[in-house]
Amino acid sequence: MSFNLSAWALQNRQIVLYLMILLGAVGALSYSKLGQSEDPPFTFKAMVVQTNWPGASAEEVARQVTERIEKKLMETGDYDRIVSFSRPGVSQVTFMAREDIHSSEIPELWYQIRKKISDIRATLPQSIQGPFFNDEFGTTYGNIYALTGKGFDYAVMKDYADRLQLQLQRIRNVGKVELIGLQDEKIWIDLSNTKLATLGLPLAAVQKALEEQNAVASSGFFETASDRVQLRVSGRFDSVEEIRDFPIRVGDRTFRIGDVAEVRRGFNDPPAPRMRFMGEDALGLAVAMKPGGDILVLGKALETEFAR
Repeated sequence: MSFNLSAWALQNRQIVLYLMILLGAVGALSYSKLGQSEDPPFTFKAMVVQTNWPGASAEEVARQVTERIEKKLMETGDYDRIVSFSRPGVSQVTFMAREDIHSSEIPELWYQIRKKISDIRATLPQSIQGPFFNDEFGTTYGNIYALTGKGFDYAVMKDYADRLQLQLQRIRNVGKVELIGLQDEKIWIDLSNTKLATLGLPLAAVQKALEEQNAVASSGFFETASDRVQLRVSGRFDSVEEIRDFPIRVGDRTFRIGDVAEVRRGFNDPPAPRMRFMGEDALGLAVAMKPGGDILVLGKALETEFAR
């Protein structure tokens, strides 16, 4: 005789009711524990390799940097296509992986690419910056906060933003915190060709004197019976005024940098992308949730943190 489930359920109504209530409770509990994400993560199968070579022409960049990186990337064999462009001072190569490569295999592919490019680093021009790798196109920033401050420059705001970044990074469910609209400070030395020619001061002498004065080099160690003390020679520049007053000696004559140049504190020119909020310059704090996190829990935690 075959088992009749319907008949058994009718004869054991209390057991069936108990199981229904139990399964319903377990289901409701499981549903409340599910991760919630407004923008679910997915894998971008593309990586950008960027190399900076200040002062080089587009042709030099293409021949000595871009072409070498392209050839090395082709050795992987796992590409759908490789797109590159070269402009004065910058090489950018975009590697697009094959569509049939599973998402779980992408991190290993990115590791192999970094390894291969590192192998040819010594063959690239010595004065290049990089190569830099960017494979985080899939990061979604669900919360972006603007930091403004009237009367405060970017340096002060950046210090405050850095502290906030560390605090936010400690919050549960936070995966990544990025600063937006950051302007890198630089010291600009605008030399006057007319003054250099009048004083008979070679440009190379100015450059060499500044490089030697501001160099970071080990001065050795002083060892005792119980300690080993590192020796450091002071003399690095700590302010704009020190650079202006720095003496340069050519032959029997001594000049100040301020006599032949304008020394000022400024930002990148052209500037990096800026962020503005309500008509004011601002720094942005972009927060991305970690994989599997709960966006509702994250939102409440961020509100609590900023309310402190």
